[in-house]
Amino acid sequence: MRKRLGRLAFCVLALAALGTSQDHKAKEEHRTVTQVLDHTVSNMEHEFVPAAEAMPEDKFGFAPTNGEFKGVRTFAQQIKHVAAVNYELGAAILEQKPPVDIGDESGPASITTKADILKYLNDSFAYVHKAVQTINEKNQVETVKSPFGEGKVTRLGLAITVAGHGFDHYGQMVEYLRLNGIVPPASR
Repeated sequence: MRKRLGRLAFCVLALAALGTSQDHKAKEEHRTVTQVLDHTVSNMEHEFVPAAEAMPEDKFGFAPTNGEFKGVRTFAQQIKHVAAVNYELGAAILEQKPPVDIGDESGPASITTKADILKYLNDSFAYVHKAVQTINEKNQVETVKSPFGEGKVTRLGLAITVAGHGFDHYGQMVEYLRLNGIVPPASR
């Protein structure tokens, strides 16, 4: 019995020491605002892009029709919209004009194939990553012109909007996938 208690006490102490050393390492690790924001964009990108890729091209024009869905975007339009807004947000962070046609946040009308839509999407994420890389502790709360009308907004707020906006549409895309009998990649 004493041996068991001794081993148990040793294990508890060893785990406590391990936890303390892990906690100490976590406290020492410092992430910059740039790293945190870029990681946030990457998290959204790693959910959104596979969901976009999962829908067969012949279903890219799908939009729900049963219920109150009149006028909603098609699957392809969801993707192009998110990509266009990515460009718009990235350009605002960089204080530039979007480098591509954003078509009033709908993306270019000329882009219609799955391959072209996915390229537009992936390129928009590359542009957002480039923009987020310019945000740092000194300029994160400096204001820039809002891309959504009058007024000023912070770079930090724009970067956070990338993920918030993208995940809003990701949720809609998940529903579209499931309505077509496709399990979203993140749920597999």
